[in-house]
Amino acid sequence: MSVVDEAIKYIQELFKDKADGHGADHTMRVYHNALRIAKHYDECDMELVSLAALLHDADDHKLFKTENNANARNFLNGQSVGKDRIERICEIINAVSFSKNRGKRPDTLEGKIVQDADRLDAMGAIGIARTFAYGGKNGRDIDSSVEHFHEKLLLLKDMMNTDEAREIAEDRHRFMEQFLRELEKETGI
Repeated sequence: MSVVDEAIKYIQELFKDKADGHGADHTMRVYHNALRIAKHYDECDMELVSLAALLHDADDHKLFKTENNANARNFLNGQSVGKDRIERICEIINAVSFSKNRGKRPDTLEGKIVQDADRLDAMGAIGIARTFAYGGKNGRDIDSSVEHFHEKLLLLKDMMNTDEAREIAEDRHRFMEQFLRELEKETGI
């Protein structure tokens, strides 16, 4: 079994009890988004993209009380991934977070791809569903969840790093705008 296959098994176990929009299903969508974008770049290291996408939330501060990418590092060490590769994967993971990297773009192509892939999963219909799932679990009302669209989600379209992600983001952005217009009509929010 490849290290990517093992990473898929690992995240399914790690996130088995998570149902707030940051579970294994989110991770798998990010992984598939990343592969979809990466296939347009021959120079891209697909294994780095795959592992960083799969492990990008393994140490998310909203979910785990770990430091220095401990979950990702432990998994990768257990798979005999070389130290340099582990550092590159963790560098990509650390460049993904919106809140920690506001306005910053990753230095590497692989980092840009994984960041785009994660941001795409915060947009469109799935982004809407995740916003309200997370809000509900964390006691956030509808008004506060709508604020999240304006503070983050509606900004993402213009923050994409790759042409492929920009194309996908356009449609998802329009859908969110349409949803918010309808929500405003129905609720006055």
